[in-house]
Amino acid sequence: MSDDTAPPRRSHGRVSVSLNRQPSDLMGGPPRVKGAWRARIITLFPGAFPGVLAESLTGKAMDLGLWALETIDLRPFGEGRHRNVDDTPAGGGAGMVLRADVVARALRVADEGTPGRARWPVVYLSPRGRPFDQATARRWAACDGITLLCGRFEGVDERVLQAFGVEEVSLGDFVLTGGEIAAQAMIDATVRLLPGVLGNAASTEDESHSHGLLEHPQYTRPAIWEGREIPPVLLSGNHAEIARWRRAEAERLTRERRPDLWARRDTE
Repeated sequence: MSDDTAPPRRSHGRVSVSLNRQPSDLMGGPPRVKGAWRARIITLFPGAFPGVLAESLTGKAMDLGLWALETIDLRPFGEGRHRNVDDTPAGGGAGMVLRADVVARALRVADEGTPGRARWPVVYLSPRGRPFDQATARRWAACDGITLLCGRFEGVDERVLQAFGVEEVSLGDFVLTGGEIAAQAMIDATVRLLPGVLGNAASTEDESHSHGLLEHPQYTRPAIWEGREIPPVLLSGNHAEIARWRRAEAERLTRERRPDLWARRDTE
């Protein structure tokens, strides 16, 4: 295929990254819906975005202007000719730590035009943070936008987190090489809750964690597959019985697979 016949690129696909101190809008082409939710990502790897967020429903919602994604490259805020962003840990130890002065410069840019922490949280993606859950996604979706700081190396100087009122949130009890993957997961969980993204608002009400329970089992055609049948109640047309069956199954699965969630329901 010649260069003249190469297919056009999607507006939110791979982007070229240049060194600048302003947020880079990865949506590009279509206009934003007024008041559209925005995510700003401070990262050493802006090329990692939009990644999977450009696909499926989140990508379509981005094309429609229902939300926008901006990256802020941390490197241009670095010190010296080589734009150093990290230094050795005070007190000794392995690895490197992102400098407070460097991160602060990026956070000040990210704060420009935002309405304050109540409507625009600033979050550091950290394995020591409070666990991310569906309630957190709903809280973020109700805001105007969010700034996510993607850590690297051994973490971020504690002083800048305190000075900027940054909350720490963890994707789970494990350690990643950086916050970019966690950022995409959390943005995905949040964006799908925005009005108009899923199309059917009921979709978010019946899924896992929406009511403190795991989701009930799902089935579809064929009615019999390799000798396994769809539970007869689901084919009965009795909506009250179907609702009771689904509730019972959700409770059973939660007790078996997530006793921590089940125990939490008893204390709330």
